[in-house]
Formats: sequence, structure tokens, C-alpha cells
Amino acid sequence: MSQTSLHDPPADPIAEGARARAQGRPKDACPYPADSPARRAWIEGYDGAPADRAPDLPVTNG
Repeated sequence: MSQTSLHDPPADPIAEGARARAQGRPKDACPYPADSPARRAWIEGYDGAPADRAPDLPVTNG
């Protein structure tokens, strides 16, 4: 049987990354190893955009 506390949310790297940004922590505070799926998910949460999505193009007035 798992011994998790009701006060501890389940580990979700996306939510952790979003929470880190909201708390003003730097992006390099990511606790996951480089090139790991968890790190990509954490950065995705920090940036607020899926990692596989291309950046939006600038709006031009023309």
C-alpha cells in the first residue's frame, strides 16, 4: 500500500513546472535529468506551451 499524504499532490512534472514559474523560480531549477521525458514535461509546464508546438508567429500589420 502506498504511503502518500493527502496533502501531497501526485507527482506531475507539468504542474510542478507551472508551479515553479508561479513561485518565481528560475527555469534552471528543474530537478529532472537532461533529455528525460520528465524534464521536457516540466519545461512544458514552466513555459505554458507543449514542447512539440511551434512558437506563434508575430502579428504583422500589413
